[in-house]
Amino acid sequence: MEKVLLELLVLTFVIHLIDTLSYSVRLNSVKSGQFALSFSLFNLFVLVSRTANTFQAPLIGSIIDKSLFYGIDPINDMRKVIFASTIGSLFGILLIPTFLRVFDVAVKRLETTGSIPSLVVEALQVSNLKRMMKSATRPTKTMLQRLRYREIPKRLLIINALVTGIYTVGVLAASYSAILVTEHQRIAAVGSSGMINGLATILLTLFIDPKSAMITDQALRGNRPYEDVKALVILLIATKLIGTLLGQIMFLPAAKVIASFYGS
Repeated sequence: MEKVLLELLVLTFVIHLIDTLSYSVRLNSVKSGQFALSFSLFNLFVLVSRTANTFQAPLIGSIIDKSLFYGIDPINDMRKVIFASTIGSLFGILLIPTFLRVFDVAVKRLETTGSIPSLVVEALQVSNLKRMMKSATRPTKTMLQRLRYREIPKRLLIINALVTGIYTVGVLAASYSAILVTEHQRIAAVGSSGMINGLATILLTLFIDPKSAMITDQALRGNRPYEDVKALVILLIATKLIGTLLGQIMFLPAAKVIASFYGS
């Protein structure tokens, strides 16, 4: 079970690392003016994250199955997975300056080559990998100065933290609820993860994406300063990190609520 847990921790780390970096694509798109090209390239990173996500549920299920078989409580393992999401988000924050520098070069190369597979092959060359390592940049205090934080809606940030918390524990809580219900209700309880993540997606689509897109588009048209988008990205990333921490609080109550729907 230790091997499965390790694989799950790594996958969760990667998923949240990429999700965190995705916020910064807005900065590149506004600064370069290549909005469509930037998001086209980032779809490659999203594909890696989504692929990792498809393997997450079976690994969680394997841990729950073995825990049921041996009669042990896997809550500590579940909390380690949530913690991995926090660490992945934190590493994503630290890598954003480096990521933006490399991503900017990649977007320009994509415009020249016109092919993502060719760009990937080129990026994997030893010489280019060395250049990426040398371009590593640490976050600095100057990146946080003179930003118009008051221009970003507070409700947007609160919802983003809550949605992140729900997204972080959705599959984990539904899977853990299988331990809290009777044997013949376990499959139904585990299947609830789709509804939970669906709720998070609906909240994201209704309340976060439209407002974020509006601020980004206004900056692209020159109606808002670039610093507004920078403040938006920094605050969304900060609340995402907070959301993963909220996941530790939300996990067990969420599992109990799911179990209550199935007569436990």
